[in-house]
Amino acid sequence: MTTLATEPKTESKTDVLLGDEAIALAAIHAGISGAFSYPGTPATEILETIEKRAKRDSAGDVHACWAANEKVAYEEALGMSYAGKRSIVSMKHVGLNVAADPFMNSALTGAHGGLVVVVADDPSMHSSQNEQDTRYYGEFAQLPFYEPANQQEAYDITLEAFEESERLGLPVLIRVVTRLAHSRANVQVRSEGIKPPALGRYKNAIDWTLIPSNARRRNVRLTGMNAQLVEEAEASPYNMLALKGKTGVIASGIATNYVYENLGEDHDVSMLKIARYPIPTKLVKQLVGHCDEVLVVEDGYPFIESRLNGVLGLEGKKIKGRLTGDLPRTGELNPDNVRVGLGLAALPTPEPVDELAGRPPQLCKGCPHADFYNALTEALKEYDNSIVFSDIGCYTLGVLPPYSAIESCVDMGASIGMARGASLAGVHPSCCVIGDSTFAHSGLTPLVGAARSNSNMTVFILDNSTVAMTGAQQTMASGDEVVDLVKGVGVDAERIRIMNPLPRYHEENIKLIQEEVEREGLSVVIARRPCIQI
Repeated sequence: MTTLATEPKTESKTDVLLGDEAIALAAIHAGISGAFSYPGTPATEILETIEKRAKRDSAGDVHACWAANEKVAYEEALGMSYAGKRSIVSMKHVGLNVAADPFMNSALTGAHGGLVVVVADDPSMHSSQNEQDTRYYGEFAQLPFYEPANQQEAYDITLEAFEESERLGLPVLIRVVTRLAHSRANVQVRSEGIKPPALGRYKNAIDWTLIPSNARRRNVRLTGMNAQLVEEAEASPYNMLALKGKTGVIASGIATNYVYENLGEDHDVSMLKIARYPIPTKLVKQLVGHCDEVLVVEDGYPFIESRLNGVLGLEGKKIKGRLTGDLPRTGELNPDNVRVGLGLAALPTPEPVDELAGRPPQLCKGCPHADFYNALTEALKEYDNSIVFSDIGCYTLGVLPPYSAIESCVDMGASIGMARGASLAGVHPSCCVIGDSTFAHSGLTPLVGAARSNSNMTVFILDNSTVAMTGAQQTMASGDEVVDLVKGVGVDAERIRIMNPLPRYHEENIKLIQEEVEREGLSVVIARRPCIQI
C-alpha cells in the first residue's frame, strides 16, 4: 500500500474498513446532514454504513435515505446542499448515467453546503452491464475529482472533498473501483467528527435557476475555473512525482499499489502517482520530459494514456498502456498483468488443479422467480414469435438454463419500453419482466406511454417485496402499492392481474398468463411472493 498523502490532523484511532466504509465514516466525520443513494454493487455499503454508524453513534441529525433511483438521490443531495448542509450521494457507475442530468447541470449551478458524489466503477463487470470509467464524466462536467489508491486515501480524500466543495462552490466527485470498495485495510480515522461551518442561506440563489441567461453566465464561471482546478491538482499532496531513471510510470487509483508491489523499494523507475484531477499537466510534462518511455497504469479505460498520446502521439517518446497492448485492453488490472507491463519476469504460478465444474450464478432454492419462469415458459412454448424482454435484478438469471426464459438486459427500466417497441414492430406476444424495485426506479415512465396507447403487450412485475439483488434493501413499492401505481399511470383495472408463483398454482398461473397474452391491448400481471431470503 502507498504511504499516506496526508496525516490525520487530530487525535486518531485505527479501524479496519472496506473502502466503502472508509468513505462512509469520513462523510459522517465531515459533518454531513444527509446521505442519498440507490442500491448498486459495488457502492451499496456506503449508505448502509452511514445508516448503521449514524445510529450507533447517535448522530440523529444524519438522514440516510434510499431513493427511487440515482437521479432522485442526486437531486435530494443537491437540495440539501442548496440549504447549506453537507451531503453525500453514492451510486455505481451505470447509476451515474441515470443521474447525469442533475450531475452535469449542478456543475453550472454549483454547490452551497459541501456536496460529494461517490461513484463506484466495476472493471471486469463483476455485477454490471459495462465497465465504463467515471473519470470521463468528471472531465465532461469540468469538475474536480479524486481517485483514491487505498482505504486510507478514501477516508482522507472524502474529508478533503467536503472542504473543497464548499471552498470552490462545486460538487466534488470521487471515483473508486470494486477492489477498493470491497477490500479491507487498517485506516486511521478521527476520534470525533468536525462541526462544519454554518453557511446559512445562499445570497444569490438565482445562480441555481438555469434559464439561458443564467446558464451562460454560470458556464463562463465554470470554464473560467479550469486553469485553477489544474493548478490545484498539480499542488495536491495526492499527486506525487519522483524522478529517477529514464523509464517512467504514471499510475492512478488502486493500480498504483500493483506498481509498488512489483517494483519494491529498490528501483530506478520514475513515478507519477495521480489521485486528484484534472490531470496535473505540469507534473505529467516533467515526467515525460525526463523519460524516454512511459507506462500508464490505470484501472479502467485508457483515460490518462489517451490524453498523453493525443491524436498524433509524442515524438521521440514511447507511451505504453492499455491502448498499445502492454496492459490488457479490458477488465481489471492486477499485480500479475501489471508486472508483465513493467517488463519484469512473470512470477511462477502454481500447478493447475484438476478442472472444477463451473458454478454459474443461479436463483436461490425456493425463489419465487423460478416458479414464475416455469409458468411463463410453459405458457409461451406454442408461440414462435414471442419475445420476453427482461430488466435488471435477480430475475435476470432467468436467461440461464434451466429457464432460458428471457432475451435482454440493457438498463434499468428498459424492458417495458423495448416490449412496446417490439409490439409496434409486429411481435406477438411481446412481453417484459421487471422487478418491483426496478419498476419504481424507472419502469413507471415507459408504462405511462404503453398505457396511453394501449400497446399490445404484457408486462410482468415480479414483486418480491425487496431489492433482493443488492442485499434486501427496502423497496419503494410492493403489494397493493404496486397495483395502485399501475392504476395511477392509466392501466385499466380489469387488465391488472395478480398471480402467486408457487408450484401448487402452476397450472392456474399458466392459464392466467395465456389469457392475458391473448387479449388485445396492454395487460399487467403482478407475480407477488416475498423473496425467500426475507
